[in-house]
Amino acid sequence: MSSVADVLGDTFGRIGDDVVALVEPMSDADLVRRVAPGANTVGWLVWHLLRVQDDHVADAAGTEQVWFASGWVDRFGLPFEAGATGYGQTPDEVDAVRPTAELLTGYAREVTAATQRYVSGLDEGDLDRVVDEGWDPPVTLAARLVSVIGDDLKHLGQAEYAAGLS
Repeated sequence: MSSVADVLGDTFGRIGDDVVALVEPMSDADLVRRVAPGANTVGWLVWHLLRVQDDHVADAAGTEQVWFASGWVDRFGLPFEAGATGYGQTPDEVDAVRPTAELLTGYAREVTAATQRYVSGLDEGDLDRVVDEGWDPPVTLAARLVSVIGDDLKHLGQAEYAAGLS
């Protein structure tokens, strides 16, 4: 039988692998193309899912985000708040996220590795730990990780669909 750590590590590994497989062959123009007015771009969707994962997992783990620790914030050079993850961004802000495939895949690999390092040390008892008391009921580690996985999969699916329309 698989452990909690094995299941979570495999899940986040698959997401990371799928991100790289999607983005790696794409041109810079493909990454920033909107398939319809107001639609999010593949580049923004992938950046956003990685930022949310990095932000939320680092918070739960009590570690610094890869975004800051490895200088991705400077490499991406985005014109908005350094800690932005994409929530509530306007179409103009979406347009400002103009990553290359190399940037996205590099960040994806590092976020995936950091996430897998963290979840590899978890056991079933860790999942009930409260990681955010700002909600009613308070958010447990299990709920936070399931939320991140769900968000990642939704945005990855959207990115795959948008890429398929290009």
